[in-house]
Amino acid sequence: MRWHVLMRSAGTGITFRQSFHLTFAMLFASNFLPTTIGGDVFRLAGAIRLGFDQAISVASLVVDRLIGMTGMAMAFLFSLPVFAHSATNTSLSESIAIPWFRPLANKILRFLKELTQALKVWLHKPASLATALAFTWIHMLCTFATVWVLLVGMGEQIPFWTVMGLWSATYFVTLLPISINGMGVQELAMTYFYVAIGGISTSSGLTLALLMRVLQMIASLPGALFLPDIIAGNK
Repeated sequence: MRWHVLMRSAGTGITFRQSFHLTFAMLFASNFLPTTIGGDVFRLAGAIRLGFDQAISVASLVVDRLIGMTGMAMAFLFSLPVFAHSATNTSLSESIAIPWFRPLANKILRFLKELTQALKVWLHKPASLATALAFTWIHMLCTFATVWVLLVGMGEQIPFWTVMGLWSATYFVTLLPISINGMGVQELAMTYFYVAIGGISTSSGLTLALLMRVLQMIASLPGALFLPDIIAGNK
């Protein structure tokens, strides 16, 4: 919905059906193409194949990703208290927390600089940006709720706000382009953050990482149904 709002506000005339198909095809492709941006490249190619303006399609994808990162950066603020608390533990901060936190902070700062440049295209349409950000939060809250419910089911008592912040930290680490769709990186980061920072057991952390990966892959499967039409350029 976030990308659909941006494309519609740019005057492309994209239908909900087209954006729905492209988004699910992107999710499916992300599980097989290198890095976390592989799906975005496929979505861009699909949009151009369907006849939408190339420049608008590129700009909308950039803004779509940056708005998503904006939402995650906002959620990351909820993890600052637990990160600060863990930093008071000398052994933890020296051996684990600092090596993870510094690259994460640097990535967030770089993203904020890129955000200023990319949003210029849509600055005269604040309503579209606000709507896209609202849909981002709806999606994130569903993800956070899924993580929280899984942890509660495993008998782990962790505040919902902590779940939000630690997932956003995992998200930014997963953006590092060193694996296919963050496979391995997401699981390692999630296990570390929720175990070392969130205080859950190692077994629960590993189980959570596995379950979230499986759920993401299952959710992307419908995208395989739309690939033939998108590749063929059928509207």
